[in-house]
Amino acid sequence: MTFHAEAYVPEACPCPDAPASAFDRIDGCRIRLTPRHGSGVREAQVRYALYGAANAPVVVVQGGISANRNAAARDADAGWWEPVVGDDRAIDTRRFRVLSIEWLDRTSFGAPSCDELHAIGSEDQADAIAALLPELGIRQIHAFVGASYGAMVGLAFAARHPARLRKLVAIAGAHRAHPLAIALRNLQREIVRVSARHGDVRTGLDLARRLAMTTYRGEREFAERCNGAPEFRDGRYRFAEEGWLEAAGARFVERFDAERFLALSESIDLHAIAPESVRVPSTLIGIASDRLVPLADLCELQRRCGAPAALHVIDSRYGHDAFLKETAQIGPLVAEALAIGSVQ
Repeated sequence: MTFHAEAYVPEACPCPDAPASAFDRIDGCRIRLTPRHGSGVREAQVRYALYGAANAPVVVVQGGISANRNAAARDADAGWWEPVVGDDRAIDTRRFRVLSIEWLDRTSFGAPSCDELHAIGSEDQADAIAALLPELGIRQIHAFVGASYGAMVGLAFAARHPARLRKLVAIAGAHRAHPLAIALRNLQREIVRVSARHGDVRTGLDLARRLAMTTYRGEREFAERCNGAPEFRDGRYRFAEEGWLEAAGARFVERFDAERFLALSESIDLHAIAPESVRVPSTLIGIASDRLVPLADLCELQRRCGAPAALHVIDSRYGHDAFLKETAQIGPLVAEALAIGSVQ
């Protein structure tokens, strides 16, 4: 499905003297919002990065639960989506102003609020971004580009703040969490909780991440990567898959906190919006081998969307993680969707 919107004149953005593509605003901001799974209005601290071309249309970029606010490279720090965000890339920081936040967790609300805050919702993340916009002098977002959990938050933003958004690009994320994916993430969280009760939360995080990797990646990649014969070592057989998963778990333990993991994993499973409430022109991108976000859910989302929506499906050996790995396929779709005046 293709449609063309009216011509759009980019609105001025704050920080007019900022150099193109510089991380000129890396800061935190206090906002007030009403958590979906809490009681009353709460203050929260939102950490954000704002960078790219001055006086340009603003694009919000958000990734999975382990992504940070650095979608593009900054100084010596790699960006989590460098092949897509940067100078002369699909989200071109010479043409767009990019805004990203660190995901809220319970610590974002401060200790006094935690007792009455049962969970963090995708709606809370969307509301936090909406509350941040006026603090930065931004009246409207040209596009919200979200992948994985970021796509869920983008859908929540489109449903709750349609007047603040012109376009949505949702990659590998739907209007709800699929029940099988919820079951698998529940096992991951229980592994962490049981390990914590036994005083070994690091092992819990390690094993939870290993299990998660079996859902993030596709069957073809496992077949190609792990086709070696098992080796008998230290009194047992070790299989080719073990080394890969062990490395993934070890990396995750070093950079992720257990409480943050539990909160954001649960937030994915609590996500549920009515597709009809998405009243913003949308581009949906699915992955044929994605076991966490089945294409049937994206087809339902497209069919029921409250505004025109296009669905693109890519083939990949990488499963859900194709949004990170298949940037040569995804980049052009994102660039096309961001083109002024049209959504493909």
